Amino acid sequence: MTGAGLLRLHDVAVSFGDVEAVRGAGYEVAAGEVVAVVGESGSGKTVTAMSLLGLLPPTARVTGRAELAGRDLYAMTPAELRAVRGGDVGMVFQEPMSALNPVFTIGDQVVEAIRTHQELTAAAARERAIELLGVVGLPNPRERVRAYPHELSGGQLQRVVIAMAVANEPKLLIADEPTTALDVTVQAEILELLRDLRSRLGTAILLITHDMGVVADLAARVVVMHDGRVVEQGDVRTIFTAPAEDYTRQLLGSVVSLSTAAATGLDHAPAAGVTAGPGHVAAEEHPAVASVPDVPAEAPLLRVENLSVTYRGRFRAMAVHAASAVSLHVEPGEVLGLVGESGSGKSTVARAVTGLLAPTAGSVRIGDADITRLRGRAAKALRRRIGVVFQDPLSSLNPRTPVGESVATPLRLHGAARGSEVDRRVGELLEAVQLSPALASRYPHELSGGQRQRACIARALALRPDLLVADEPTSALDVTIQARILTLLRELRHEFGFACLFISHDLAVIEQLADRVAVMHRGHVVEQGPAKEVLTAPAHPYTRRLLSAAPIADPEAQRQRREAWRKLR
Repeated sequence: MTGAGLLRLHDVAVSFGDVEAVRGAGYEVAAGEVVAVVGESGSGKTVTAMSLLGLLPPTARVTGRAELAGRDLYAMTPAELRAVRGGDVGMVFQEPMSALNPVFTIGDQVVEAIRTHQELTAAAARERAIELLGVVGLPNPRERVRAYPHELSGGQLQRVVIAMAVANEPKLLIADEPTTALDVTVQAEILELLRDLRSRLGTAILLITHDMGVVADLAARVVVMHDGRVVEQGDVRTIFTAPAEDYTRQLLGSVVSLSTAAATGLDHAPAAGVTAGPGHVAAEEHPAVASVPDVPAEAPLLRVENLSVTYRGRFRAMAVHAASAVSLHVEPGEVLGLVGESGSGKSTVARAVTGLLAPTAGSVRIGDADITRLRGRAAKALRRRIGVVFQDPLSSLNPRTPVGESVATPLRLHGAARGSEVDRRVGELLEAVQLSPALASRYPHELSGGQRQRACIARALALRPDLLVADEPTSALDVTIQARILTLLRELRHEFGFACLFISHDLAVIEQLADRVAVMHRGHVVEQGPAKEVLTAPAHPYTRRLLSAAPIADPEAQRQRREAWRKLR
């Protein structure tokens, strides 16, 4: 530990009625130290952190001691706890959009965080807010201070939330999954920001995450929680190299991380099978690699040719070119991984492929039929050949409908089954995704995140599609559940024989699943080729930046990768 004990938890227990969410938890955070609390959803890590600031619902019963610089947080009055929240302890939540008020500017919200704990004039607080936004790396802070949350990207919003959390120079910063919803490049920037704030302000950080790569990148010590208990804790190197508990070994064994070849391939020459396109990258960054037409040896199942999608601006706003001259293909039974940051155009291409978006130019062919030109029954028949799995299973299932009915919807809509045949097919589909048919009568909120995503996959496969479009299907899941879903997709691909357009910003997931990779940047496909070659010998500077930004679950190797990323950023 780098300083005196700042936060000490002793025998902390949290219960909701008869449910014990946390049982006898205890750990410490020293001044200026980064401690990561890891574990699956439901392990109690977030509940424990929320209990420190009195943010649990009134139904929660909390016992034990939580001492911050010698003062028991659980014994404080509401007024004393309000002074601690945002003052001595800052909080960074997982979803920045839900942590900010959409009807106030970000400047107003940072100013409020400042004036709640400091006696400053409105003008002085506003100047301090602009200063803080600059400290956290928000571009043009004097202009952005007038922006509303919806006008900023996810990474920018997270920087605003961090600015609010450190506004009063807290002794402790609690960061609850601060990078889960962010792209790897944005994630790397946020981790660098947290590291810098710790160094400059001496702030201790309690990091709550299920991303072991983030832990390897940032933390000094690790606390492992399982089923409400602390099962193991120690320094980060010991936990990663010689874990003492079976659960910790299982957790680390479930991590989907880049292979050694991909993680160390940033200095290799581009592979012969990799092609680089132009993209919108500064000219001095361009490698001397010629663009080669993407021509498959056989007729593809999916062919996207010169696809462009432009969103027209309202009033005097400029038009947004979400996709520009995108060309790619997916052959029968093949998995094509489509990667890139948020805003790169990945989901726009997916919506065009599924017929949910009309392109401005170009074509999307499934076999011989162009989905952009079909209407009515012909379009409906063609869409039957496409299954879709979305990122968030909870929002893609009807909350008022049992899961079995959601799985049955494609069968009924396309007349593929009737009467008792529907129930039989639903049972078979649930069993195919390793769910009990008895869960058909359950509602989405009664299932875990992994179970809900399995149900969404069952629905997508109901009509035995030729093509599965999976848009970030594992990004919101714990590492153990993510590993199971990837294994399931590999097994289902073998059983059903579908091709797949798999969209993700996680290069480790792509490496596990994809045969080929296409990299998108600012609406362009800048590189594509066999997965092994693109990920071990990338031809384009942007692909190299993506690879260098992806954290891996190895503290020593991650330290070296962090240095490589700093040179490429």
